[in-house]
Amino acid sequence: MNYHIGLVEDDSNIQNIVSAYLKKEGYEITIMDSAEKGWELWENDPPDMWILDIMLPGMDGYEFCKKIRNESEVPIIIISAKDEEIDKILGLELGGDDYLTKPFSPRELIARVKRLFRRTLINNKVNEEDEDRLKVDHLLIYKNDRRIFFDGKEYEVTTKEYDMLLLLAENPNRAFSREELLMKIWGNDYFGSDRAVDDLIKRIRKKMGNIPLETVWGFGYRLRKEEE
Repeated sequence: MNYHIGLVEDDSNIQNIVSAYLKKEGYEITIMDSAEKGWELWENDPPDMWILDIMLPGMDGYEFCKKIRNESEVPIIIISAKDEEIDKILGLELGGDDYLTKPFSPRELIARVKRLFRRTLINNKVNEEDEDRLKVDHLLIYKNDRRIFFDGKEYEVTTKEYDMLLLLAENPNRAFSREELLMKIWGNDYFGSDRAVDDLIKRIRKKMGNIPLETVWGFGYRLRKEEE
């Protein structure tokens, strides 16, 4: 992947050195000498990472870091001539992911850039997997693949069976009326009897044995969740 890095630094020597090393590693670099220009880049072509100086003309790096972090979790490496502990803490508390004190080794910066991108890639993968995977006790649903597992066994389900299980699993312990289930699963333009809901629940129970689909008498159904 060809990552895009925004470098906000007003020292031309550091601009040249850092950009040369980053380009050599295959990164696309946009150099800016002020936070205001950095913000323009953010609004038009947001980079995948920021390398940010603290002492800048106009808006300083702390304020810029805070503004970016209010909108995104994009990785930010802060570089500064200041070596006071309070400056490091402030920079990280405002959302910086890493901190380098000038003068620094360009190779060390490259190592930290690579480490942050690896961490971001892993976190994104975990988040995607979490969004795809829905688990309620012994019921497991993989939404992207529309696969259903119960008690460790995979079951072939119809479209309506899947839609019903997904709805109930996304709202465990909530009681749905038959009318509400009819509307959500079959749609507003369905004119059949709400017996269709009872028949569908009956088929799921028959297929999956002791799945905890509870009848709320005189009202509808819910999926019971027990384990915390």
